[in-house]
Formats: sequence, C-alpha cells, structure tokens
Amino acid sequence: MKNQITSALSDFFFEYETPRQVLVRNRRVGVVCRLIQLGVLVYIIGWVFIYEKGYQSTDTAVSSVFTKMKGVGYTNVSGSETVWDVADYVFPSQGDSSFVVMTNFIITEGQKMGKCPELAGKHNCTSDADCVGGSFKRTGHGQTTGVCVNKTQTCEVLAWCPVEDDRTIPNPPLLMSAENYTLFIKNSVTFPLFGVTRSNLVEGIDGNYIGDCLFDPKEKPLCPIFKLGDIVKLSGFSFEKLAQEGGAIGIVVDWTCNFDVDVKHCKPEYNFHGLYGNPSETDGARASVGYNFRYAKYYMEDKIPKRTLLKVFGIRFDVIVKSLARKFDIIPTLTAIGSGVGIFGVATVVCDLVLLYLLPKREFYKNMKFKYTDTQTQTILSSARFVMFEVQEESVS
Repeated sequence: MKNQITSALSDFFFEYETPRQVLVRNRRVGVVCRLIQLGVLVYIIGWVFIYEKGYQSTDTAVSSVFTKMKGVGYTNVSGSETVWDVADYVFPSQGDSSFVVMTNFIITEGQKMGKCPELAGKHNCTSDADCVGGSFKRTGHGQTTGVCVNKTQTCEVLAWCPVEDDRTIPNPPLLMSAENYTLFIKNSVTFPLFGVTRSNLVEGIDGNYIGDCLFDPKEKPLCPIFKLGDIVKLSGFSFEKLAQEGGAIGIVVDWTCNFDVDVKHCKPEYNFHGLYGNPSETDGARASVGYNFRYAKYYMEDKIPKRTLLKVFGIRFDVIVKSLARKFDIIPTLTAIGSGVGIFGVATVVCDLVLLYLLPKREFYKNMKFKYTDTQTQTILSSARFVMFEVQEESVS
C-alpha cells in the first residue's frame, strides 16, 4: 500500500500529461477548420475589440441639469391685450430638467363659489328627478343640488361659477410666439470611476459666445441655447399642430466619451425626439390628444373670494442625459482575449464531428484518434507494471 501511494505521488509531481494529437491530411476538413478560425478571429477583432471596445472599462455619469427660458408673448383675446413673460408661461418656474411651456389656453374669469347650471352635455335633465342632490359626476364641475335648470336643461351644481366651457380649443394657438422663445440648458456630468467632471459649457464657450450663438446641428452643434421652434422641427413635429393641444419633446444630451484620448474631446451631442403629439403624423392614439392642465389665480373682490381659471395647453420638454465613458483597462482586455481563445475550440469540435461522423473514412479516423482497451488487457498491463516495479525494487536492494 505504501509503495502504491509513493508511486502515485511520484507520478503526480514528476510526470506531465499532454493530449494526443492526430494530424489529418484532408483538404475539406482543413478548409472548414481554417474558415471557422478566421470567423472567430474576425469576431474577436471586429466585434469584441473594435465595435464593443472590449479592451476598455465603462462608467455612466452622475448628472445635473438647469434650464432657463427667455422670450415674451402677446395675446389679444376678446379685446383684452396681455403680455406674457417667463413667469407666466413656464411651469414650474425653478428651471427643472422637465418643464412645460404654455402655447394655448382657455380662460374663465371672475369665478366665485355659488350655484349655477352645469355645462350642456355634462349632466342633462328634464326634471328635478334627474338630478340627485349631493351627488357628483366624474366629468362634472361640482356637487348637484337636486334642481334641474329649465333654461339650460342641465342640473344645477354647487361649484366655482360660471363653470368652465372648454369645448372649443382656440385655433390657431394663442401663443404661437412661443416658437421664438429660447431655452438655455446647463448640464454638468461626473464619471466617478474615472474621476472626470465635464460641463456642456466646454472649452471655447464663454459669455461672449453664448450671447451671440443659437444652436444649429451643423454650424453650432455645441451652443447650449435653443429656439423652441427649432427643437420641435428637429424632433419631426409641426410646431403649430403641437402648440394647439400640447405634447411632449425629449431633449437628449449624449455624453459618449473615450478617455484614452484627451479629456477635452469629451463633448456633448444634442438629439431631439418627439415623444407625444401630432397624432395625424406619428401617433395613431386619438383617444386623448395633447397635453393640458389647469391652474387658478385667486383674488378678493368686494370681500368675496374669486379666481381666474386657466386650462393650459403646452409643450412639455424633458431634458434627458445619456452617458457612457470608456477607458483602457487590462482586466477586461485579458478577459476578452481569454474568451476569444476559448472560442477557437469551436473549430476543433466541428472538425471532429465532420471527421468522426460524416466522412466516408470515419472508422479509420476513429481508430487513429482513439486508443481502445478492454478489461482483460488492462488487467494484464497492470500486472506487468507491478512485476516490473517489484523487479526494480529488488535490484535497488
């Protein structure tokens, strides 16, 4: 037993095993093998290293976005002239990355709490029996009082009176001047893995440049000031159609950077996407067209609380930061090379299948590749090895 253990340990530490290889001179198999290896090599170099940049590590950015609108609008509704500035048409006003610019509206002035007839079509009636007192209708404006107003054939409601009539949307939009408003975007990004911080106000963009520039995808692609009309046009939408009932536009600030070169080459690219609006052009969902919301301005008149209600139609802008930075790293490089070398084994597997199962001389190739033994032969060989080991041991003695 001791001798067997010693022999096993000796074989483990002082012997080297290598696979047996058979050189097959067959043109078809040789061509198949080289073509597969060539395909694997093209995949490793072309896809893994050139296209996927498998030799680089990646990181995404932590970002912050500030926005600022500028521009003045003018409306004349029923002889009432109004000038609209940024504080009037931007919601919210804090300069968030997501905001709404009002382009159209329906105004209901002088509302006060009281009783008045519901809007026609909201809660029609022919008698008081059709109006259940104290009830609410989802699309109504207030609480029914149980009275049917004969003049309008609608139920009386306790609400802000007169109730809003939003059945007709102004066309053309009242604030078409919004097309000429300008948007300033300030964006900063940090790539924690690489310790790099960048701003869209890159080298060469100073106060003088910003004062004169206006974004153009070809002439001035780095200018951070955009005209709303240009944004909508570049997104593929029509400003007039979008302004009437509202919609949504996505502004993508794309930071795709390669830090194997100078950091100053890391610059943003701006892309514009129509997210919602213009149903006749790109969106077949007509059940709920546009984007709108309501807000009210409250005031006191003769000690009576009143309000001016506005139903706002606007374009919602979402500034979205997309980022991906790359830099050479030895670990992903070795990983990519190792996986590529492993894929080379596919050629061997395919060629073995062809040799052993498809070619006419497959039995010959099997005999050349594999060495067959039976149990009796193994017993005889084992006994012979043991006898030789005993003889060697006696000779040493």
